[in-house]
Amino acid sequence: MKKTIQFPNGESVLNLGQGTWKLGEDPSKHDQEVDALRTGIDKGLTLIDTAEMYGSGKSEQLVGDAIKPYSREDLFLVSKVYPHNAGEKNIFQSAEQTLQRMGVDELDLYLLHWPGSVPLQETVDCFEELKRQGKIKNWGVSNFDLEDMQELLSLRNGENCQTNQVLYHLASRGIEVVLRDYLRENNIPMMAYCPIIGQEPDLKDKVYNSPTIKNIAKDHGISVIQLLLAFVMQQEQTIAIPKASSSDHVSQNVDVLDISLSKEEMSLLDEAFPAPNERIPLRVQ
Repeated sequence: MKKTIQFPNGESVLNLGQGTWKLGEDPSKHDQEVDALRTGIDKGLTLIDTAEMYGSGKSEQLVGDAIKPYSREDLFLVSKVYPHNAGEKNIFQSAEQTLQRMGVDELDLYLLHWPGSVPLQETVDCFEELKRQGKIKNWGVSNFDLEDMQELLSLRNGENCQTNQVLYHLASRGIEVVLRDYLRENNIPMMAYCPIIGQEPDLKDKVYNSPTIKNIAKDHGISVIQLLLAFVMQQEQTIAIPKASSSDHVSQNVDVLDISLSKEEMSLLDEAFPAPNERIPLRVQ
C-alpha cells in the first residue's frame, strides 16, 4: 500500500525504499546491481539505505555508481556509521569517507548502526556538528531497543532523532510489544530492514509453507515475497527497505505499492504469525 511517511523534521518519503546489504561485494554482479538500483529510482524508490559496514564500503561505492545519472535533489540517501566510529575521534573521517564513496556532498540521514561503547551524548553532539558542517541533513539510529530510545530522547538534542531502523517482518514482531508504541508516541517513524525475512531457513520454510500465506497471496495473484512486503508496508509510520539485486525483483517490489490487504486478511496473518504476548529482546540481524 502506497503511503507517504513523514519524519519529525517535516520531510516526507515513500514507505518503500531500497536496501543494499550484501550488494557491491561481488564484482561480477556490479552492473546487474547498478541496474537494479536505477530501476528502483526510475520507479520512484528514491530512498536508498546503505552503511559503511556493508562490504567494508563497497555497498556505498555501488550506490555512488548507481546514482551518478540522477539529480541529487531527487534522491534520499541514508548511511550508517559503525558504533566504534561514532565518537569525536573517528566519526568525521567516517562520514567524509562515506560521502566520497557515494560521490555526494551530503547525506539525508546518517544513522548510528547499533548502540556501542561511545557515550550516546557524544555521538549526538557529533551528529549535530555534522549537520552544522553541511555533511548530513539529519540523523537517526538503528537497532535501538526501548531503553536505548528512552536514553536518547533524554539527551541534549536527542529529540532530533528522525528514525529507528530495526528488524521487522511478519514472523519477527517483537517490536510491536512496546518499542513500536514508544516510537509512535514520540512521532519517530520506523525503517524496517529484512521485511521479507532474512537469514533464517527454518523460519522461512514455516512462512513460505503457511496455508494462510499461500491462500492470501493466491487471492491477490501475487508471490509470497510480495505478500510479506505488503504486510510491513501496511503498518503505520513504517518504511520498508528490502534488498533487491535484480531489476525484476525491484519491479516486483514496486508492484506491492498497488496492493492493499483487507482487515480480514491482516487478521488472518495476525493469527497465523502473532506478535509475542510478552516483551522480548530486540532482534538484530
